[in-house]
Amino acid sequence: MLKTYTYPEYPYRPSAEQREGRTLRHPVVVIGAGPIGLSAGLDFARRGIPVVILDDNNTVSVGSRAVCYAKRPLEILDRLGCADPLVAKGISWKIGKVFVRDRLAYQFDLLPESDHKMPAMINLQQYYLEEAMIAAIGREKNADLRWKHKLIALKQHDDHATLTIETPDGHFTMEADWVVACDGANSDTRRMTGGDFVGQFFQDRFLIADVVMQADFPTERWFWFDPPFHPNQSVLLHKQSDNVWRIDFQLGWNADPNEEKKPEKVIPRIRAMLGPNVPFELEWVSVYQFACRRMQSFRSGRVLFAGDAAHQISPFGARGANTGFQDIDNLGWKLKLVLDKVAPEALLDSYDAERIFAADDNLLNSTRSTDFITPKSVMSRRFRDAVLELAETVEGIRPLVNSGRLSRPTPYLDSPLNTPDTAPFKGRMAPGTNCDDAPVTIAGKPGWLLNLLGEGFTVLTFDTRPPVAKLDAGPLSARVLTVGQDFADTRGLVAARYDGEIGTTYLIRPDQHVAARWRSFDAAKITAAMRRACAIPAAGRR
Repeated sequence: MLKTYTYPEYPYRPSAEQREGRTLRHPVVVIGAGPIGLSAGLDFARRGIPVVILDDNNTVSVGSRAVCYAKRPLEILDRLGCADPLVAKGISWKIGKVFVRDRLAYQFDLLPESDHKMPAMINLQQYYLEEAMIAAIGREKNADLRWKHKLIALKQHDDHATLTIETPDGHFTMEADWVVACDGANSDTRRMTGGDFVGQFFQDRFLIADVVMQADFPTERWFWFDPPFHPNQSVLLHKQSDNVWRIDFQLGWNADPNEEKKPEKVIPRIRAMLGPNVPFELEWVSVYQFACRRMQSFRSGRVLFAGDAAHQISPFGARGANTGFQDIDNLGWKLKLVLDKVAPEALLDSYDAERIFAADDNLLNSTRSTDFITPKSVMSRRFRDAVLELAETVEGIRPLVNSGRLSRPTPYLDSPLNTPDTAPFKGRMAPGTNCDDAPVTIAGKPGWLLNLLGEGFTVLTFDTRPPVAKLDAGPLSARVLTVGQDFADTRGLVAARYDGEIGTTYLIRPDQHVAARWRSFDAAKITAAMRRACAIPAAGRR
């Protein structure tokens, strides 16, 4: 029981399979109703895929758990229709500070430029996130969220999977064309398919203490190396909603997790940090060990893995849930095209390729952060301490300070779905990159560019007179969005961020990533790029 939150209980209801005593085939079944499973349900339903989401519990996550949600995942949640209440409830921030002992050594700004709809980061307890997503699921006619439904067996066939489900009313079977496993780091689905993790555990332990208090710390990320109140270790401080503060204390590998969670051990640590006269109450306490691991493949036949079921990433840098949301962002549109028989199953192999590339990028950054925070040798410790000392006075050294590189999207620059540039461009919007947002005016009303993207393929063009308003290419189509006609570039930032010379044309994937770009509108080239982005062989090839 928490002091600031009352857990909801969602009702168990027998399914049609149970009531009618027959096996039904579903296009997609999602295992797990945590943040990633819920985002999968929302994404699939909004793309017109009937989806069943199964969870063996009937409430939201216990404890605040994941709390930091980055700009790109917030943009994804905005596309899914549930970002606004999260941003309103959460604590927005963008400034991080790193202290060595009691001195400020380094400061960074996650979003130094303005004019983006979503903030750089919000801090929000995971149970609030899940509640908002469950409410959004309830508004989707294509989504069926079933509580107290536990997957206990899975058998794969050439064109579907058979699932055995345990409920309070007994067992039943159901079938799925595709199964998406979002059941966490201890995934039963992964075990059933024989999947395993590759990677490493780190020999250190950290204490999470969520503390209710009135405090005058700014809404920033504060990280200490060797602070006087916790010598020779590190500490992290974040503010959450409801005056709950997240404090992470490094404990060392020899710490006893059961002992360290006891209030008589936790309270003195917090008292040493805050001082003797600051009142506080413990909200939630946990001890964890770092892991940086992933599955060798995120696809096993008819089963696709996402989130912690596919990869475990150390929490410094907020790359766990944030990476999982981007897994689903990558998967949803591809699964839709495969189910509709518009694209071959080979398109799902690109999910594996693109998201393993992203997972490896996140694992590399998290491993480097962990090695800096917890040096593994005398020489590593000396290097780390030298960097910290020099960072106070030498600006060029400061980027080497690594208290957790905060989550940023990984561009798929080498994806086989990209069509390479044939002309020079400035800026970051290369093929494989997620689209930048910008303020626009739509029919006289203020809006945002990203809210115009994401329903399907979109051609974004700066051509003043494009030849068509919609591009049809057999089973594929793309809406044409013309700058200056369909919307006004309110502050010129669309042109600036997309290097939008007259005639410049982009093909945008349904996950708001750039597939291709040119300096003129050419329907044949756009059609070829769209086929390539769907893994459809070029004409005359098999």
